[in-house]
Amino acid sequence: MTMKERLPDDGVDDALALVARPRTDSPAPDAAPEAHRATPWPEARAVAARAAEPREPVRVPLGQGLGHVLAEPLRALTDLPSFDTSAMDGWAVAGPGPWRIAPEGAVLAGHAPAAELADGDAVRIATGARVPSGATAVVRREHSRTDTAGQLHALRAVVHGQDIRPRGQECGTGDLLLPAGSAVTPVVLGLAAAAGYDELAVRQRPRVEVLVLGDELLAAGLPHEGLIRDALGPMLGPWLAALGAEVLGTRRIGDDADALYAAVTGSTADVVVTTGGTAAGPVDHVHTVLDKAGATLLVDGVKVRPGHPMLLARMEAASGSSAPRHLVGLPGNPLAAVSGLLTLAEPLLRALAGAPAPGPYRLPVRAEVPGHPYDTRLVPVVHREDGVEPLHYNGPAMLRGIAVAHGMGVVPPGGAGPGQPLELLDLPWQVVSADGPGGGAQGVCFT
Repeated sequence: MTMKERLPDDGVDDALALVARPRTDSPAPDAAPEAHRATPWPEARAVAARAAEPREPVRVPLGQGLGHVLAEPLRALTDLPSFDTSAMDGWAVAGPGPWRIAPEGAVLAGHAPAAELADGDAVRIATGARVPSGATAVVRREHSRTDTAGQLHALRAVVHGQDIRPRGQECGTGDLLLPAGSAVTPVVLGLAAAAGYDELAVRQRPRVEVLVLGDELLAAGLPHEGLIRDALGPMLGPWLAALGAEVLGTRRIGDDADALYAAVTGSTADVVVTTGGTAAGPVDHVHTVLDKAGATLLVDGVKVRPGHPMLLARMEAASGSSAPRHLVGLPGNPLAAVSGLLTLAEPLLRALAGAPAPGPYRLPVRAEVPGHPYDTRLVPVVHREDGVEPLHYNGPAMLRGIAVAHGMGVVPPGGAGPGQPLELLDLPWQVVSADGPGGGAQGVCFT
């Protein structure tokens, strides 16, 4: 299946950037580079990744491990398989044929092993059953026949050991199956169960609380009289959960500095994520609240479009904890907030979860992408067979492009021409790699 076939056509074609068409959402150049005193985009991501130590490990029942990260290497507690196993329904045979069929019935999975087979003997066997001692091969049912004398004949040549999974074929006791830091996926749960685990040592998931700021936001209904719908409240919780966080809740604070201070300082979360209020407007209270709370600004503005007013701060530990807390301040515009999630929240949460950084990968861009004179741009893209294609509707307040995107392309200052490789940031629910779906270098997906 090609990349193009994986995309729904509805909405994608409308969102594709048309280079020849005048753009209404291109970033306006600032008057001079001196105005850019913010942190460069790559450095901001590095600061976020170094900002926190992984949370303490805990042991959880196997069924509760999904979405966590392994705190210890996963080593096999037994050989896999733990005994010689039939890979097919058929006949366990000993020596060359034809074979005498044993009268005692069939060897079934989960039942006691059959008596030792002597050369020339055969016994019916089911897939997954323990192969009797003395057996030299399994002959598939469809590759055999019995004659009137009750003897079994093979319809094809029989090779020693065929259709037998020998003990330890997949791994031996003590073998390393997965390193610490691996994401616990459904398949990892299955592997751990097969290897003998009843519980797993995992890192605690970082706890996150979302505070939505803005008096202009509506929780329901159509926009009216200067009020707009809150797009970030419904989006951020699921997005953060996809990044591996335990989302404690989403609260609406409005533009109330005292309420914001109480919410920030009273939160028990490892990370508080705010929306809006990070600039210098009359109701932008995040900086004031952080200063009052004695927080340390680690990143105060990033050289990226959209989303340059984002910030990252370290705060004192909550009562009863020794670990510092952090606040990620996202811009209020939806796509700018997405930029903040990918730039600051994702590396910070990955560090708290103890997950390794994904290897970067690049793909050529199919069309010219205008750039900002001094800042990095993040642009929604879709994967095609010959690279990535930038999407239209990529202004700071727009979600229409990112809604059908596979990820975000990292456009360097000055832009990128056709064929130029771009660094790609995958979305946590849409992991696509340079080698196609499921292969090669992949982006982070904790769940």
